Amino acid sequence: MSGPTRVPGLLYGGDYNPEQWSEEVWAEDVRLMKDAGVNLVTVGVFSWARLQPGPDTWDFGWLDRLLDLLAAHGVAADLATATASPPAWLVRAHPEILPVTADGVRLEFGSRQHYCPSSPVYRESATRLARKIAERYRDHPAVVLWHIHNEYGDHVTECFCAASAADFRHWLRDRYGDLAALNRAWATDFWSQRYGRWDEIEPPRAAPGPVNPTQVLDWRRFCSDALLACYLAEKAVLDEDGGGIPVTTNFMSMFKSLDYWAWAAHEDVVSDDAYPDPADPEAHVAAAMNYDLMRSLKAGRPWLLMEQAPSAVSWRPVNVPKTPELSRLWSFQAVARGADGVLHFQWRASRAGAEKYHSALLPHRGTGSPQWDRTVRLGRDLTRLAEIAGTRLTADVAIVLDWDSWWALELEDHPSSRLLLRELTLSWYGTAYVRNVTVDFVPPGADLTSYRVVLLPNLYLTTDATAAWLTSYVADGGRLVCGFFSGIVNEHDHVHLGGYPAPLRDVLGVVVDEFWPVPDDASVDVVFGDRRVPATLWSEWLETGTAETVAGYGSGPLTGRPAVTRNAHGAGRAWYVSCHLGDALGHVLDEVFADAGVRPVLDVPAGVEATRRDGPGASFLFLLNHRDAGTELPVPDGIDLLTGTALRGTLRLPPLGAAVLKTTHPQPER
Repeated sequence: MSGPTRVPGLLYGGDYNPEQWSEEVWAEDVRLMKDAGVNLVTVGVFSWARLQPGPDTWDFGWLDRLLDLLAAHGVAADLATATASPPAWLVRAHPEILPVTADGVRLEFGSRQHYCPSSPVYRESATRLARKIAERYRDHPAVVLWHIHNEYGDHVTECFCAASAADFRHWLRDRYGDLAALNRAWATDFWSQRYGRWDEIEPPRAAPGPVNPTQVLDWRRFCSDALLACYLAEKAVLDEDGGGIPVTTNFMSMFKSLDYWAWAAHEDVVSDDAYPDPADPEAHVAAAMNYDLMRSLKAGRPWLLMEQAPSAVSWRPVNVPKTPELSRLWSFQAVARGADGVLHFQWRASRAGAEKYHSALLPHRGTGSPQWDRTVRLGRDLTRLAEIAGTRLTADVAIVLDWDSWWALELEDHPSSRLLLRELTLSWYGTAYVRNVTVDFVPPGADLTSYRVVLLPNLYLTTDATAAWLTSYVADGGRLVCGFFSGIVNEHDHVHLGGYPAPLRDVLGVVVDEFWPVPDDASVDVVFGDRRVPATLWSEWLETGTAETVAGYGSGPLTGRPAVTRNAHGAGRAWYVSCHLGDALGHVLDEVFADAGVRPVLDVPAGVEATRRDGPGASFLFLLNHRDAGTELPVPDGIDLLTGTALRGTLRLPPLGAAVLKTTHPQPER
């Protein structure tokens, strides 16, 4: 099977910034790339000022020579459109493109991403540059992937200038059609906010008190769409003049500001920048969640890890390096969860600038550094895994992730400001992760027929259509597990009346009368039979209708009331969890998984991650030991591709060790 580009096997390399170096250094770079097994580098990301030194001045000669050099040495290029940082001449000629904060401060030149997403001047200038690059390099043998911009929204996700205000009003006209509909949606009779003309509407700038929550929710939607419009403008150029080369832009894992479901629909290849913290002993769990999301954004198609740090980053308060074993293990984790490439920031460590202390495949010390040895070793490892390219994972469990609901959940003036969707989702995901149950992410309305279990950590904003979708899934035989504070408001952030969670009451068989957030540093007991576990953050006054109680509150003002329930609905069942159980959520999911026939990829010791990628003629079982101690585990017969060793029934993994077992016999049904 083939990967996401025409380069065979798994992709390996990283960002290359040759404009920071003399051309004599380039020759050394490409020679060392070949020694390390690098087959793809990202070039041109921050080259706008070099490619276009003035309004009508162009300099492509250096990039011509670089791409020719890469092609001559068999290294492919992920060629960027260079639009992430407008040059000084453009900013000084058009200072209005600089972004403005909610407090009215115009941000200055001197960093990166210094532009207003709604600026017509920026969009026209960016698409002009993209067209020049596409026309010049679409037939170049080195170019196998177009790379639009870089990390949209990393520094500027919103701008409050006049151009943004006008763009926001156009967006609102398209969404609502007329002011009467907008006034209804925004509930503008509250606090005398009714609008009589479109030009009365402004972005939600700094105000004396709380800003209309629906206005803020629509602003979040608009800001994601405004940046997407920038991407789509360049994508249209590449689709027209780019020679059919696939297009990507690098995401930033589970990033709140941009609705990646909407964005991924316009990508040929999903790519991600991921920087787990080596100082966090649980960082690999969040990394796995992010990687599963990236895989899910294109319905399971292979994706690219576009950036990771070979060792330490430069932007945390304390930048802890990775050990060689951890760096290797975390690279394998991305491949284990569907990546067909492991790329890094960056190839050669910068000697100046804000990222000069960020690690690189080729460090400041050069090839005499132990870092270089690990660079070469990883290249050899990925070459041994080349046949995995194009294979896929399958999952029996899905987690629903909806950006609209994420934005709405974290608005102000809620019963608790402690409810953060990413953290709630990670808690639920982690419970499945430690059981080695593979999870996909899905948006509302996705096809759920292949999933035995659907998890809903939180869906605060639930439309009638989404509620009908979930109810139908359960009625047809599915198992749904729904978390607290779900089904509360509609798409306009208006409360569903009649008792929470109104649109989900029938399928869950419960009514929530009142929310009881748990104070910081406190907990309440929840009782599962003879097991008593603490719940933090949240609890609810819950009444059962058709549901039966699985666990009850064992302390505090809700003592004796239901905490976790189960309801039969049609051919399926739905569980409701009215509190934050943390690791104790396993008491619920163990029951649900057993009821649905969900099995782990492999029964392995705690701390070992197991995933499986399947191809037409073989399966590839990844076994990753995240512990600092070695372990022995049972495995099916096969060949460890990393060592070439034939395995018969058992495998010994060293601390932070990994194995990739190729098997050709049918795997047990999960």
